[in-house]
Amino acid sequence: MATRKRIDLFPYFLLVPALLITMVIVAWPLVETVRLSFTDASLKPEENFVGLANYEKMFSRRFPEVIGRTFYWMALSVSFKMLVGLLGAVLLNAAVPGRALFRVLVMPPWIVPIAVGVFIWGWMYNGQFGMISGLMQRMHMIGTPLEFLAYRDTAFMATIITDVWIGTPMVTVYLLAAMQGISKEMQEAAWVDGAGRFYRFRRITLPLIMPAMATMALLSAIWTFNSFDIIWILTEGGPRGSTTTMIIDTYKTAISRFKYGEGAARAVMIVCFLSAFTGFYFFLLSRLAKRGEA
Repeated sequence: MATRKRIDLFPYFLLVPALLITMVIVAWPLVETVRLSFTDASLKPEENFVGLANYEKMFSRRFPEVIGRTFYWMALSVSFKMLVGLLGAVLLNAAVPGRALFRVLVMPPWIVPIAVGVFIWGWMYNGQFGMISGLMQRMHMIGTPLEFLAYRDTAFMATIITDVWIGTPMVTVYLLAAMQGISKEMQEAAWVDGAGRFYRFRRITLPLIMPAMATMALLSAIWTFNSFDIIWILTEGGPRGSTTTMIIDTYKTAISRFKYGEGAARAVMIVCFLSAFTGFYFFLLSRLAKRGEA
């Protein structure tokens, strides 16, 4: 009996190091963040319990506008990623000469370090020596140099374009793998019956890759919602807060203005939103799994 108990407990002992690491780097910082959100912690040595004051202050100011901007930024970015990624997957799945080379060329935005890629886009957006402004002047679309990152609307769209450029390769590869998992016999049977290319895509390819598209859209939404480096490198949340998302606002509050308590309250709200996304993601996976079994 004693030997049997040691054998049964052995796998749990193997999990202890992983559990300890998780507690140290995930659970403890999360608990500490929640605790700080109920205090007026700052650079001063002492901190006082303030209850829900940080949350009340957060929603009484412009933070609801920041939340709306974050979801708007995420929705546009994810929509463009899915659209461009789906188009790219269709083209890369087609039987065209040089298909292997095109599949390799789609990867650089994903392979290049994000900071390097964003700095390059920052140079391209520059009005004085940037390529985009120069091309638009040569094409007589604008008469004078345009500083894309100096105006609210253009800066907002510039961050979205950069995020789409970085995130599209992942979507493309994921959907391409889903398309290649479709039975060729099914496509050939539809072709023999006279179904056109667009009809086969609408009736066969699209329904079969829909689970992969839903999964990729949710994962991309979580990554985009939590994106920091793209906006910070390009605009630091400006001009006039036009690109300030929840992540950027939390960083500015806690790090730039040294209001750790208020920053912690914002971080807790971000965790709540991301937890909701994660819960919906697992719910969707379970539904898709049940549908596949049926």
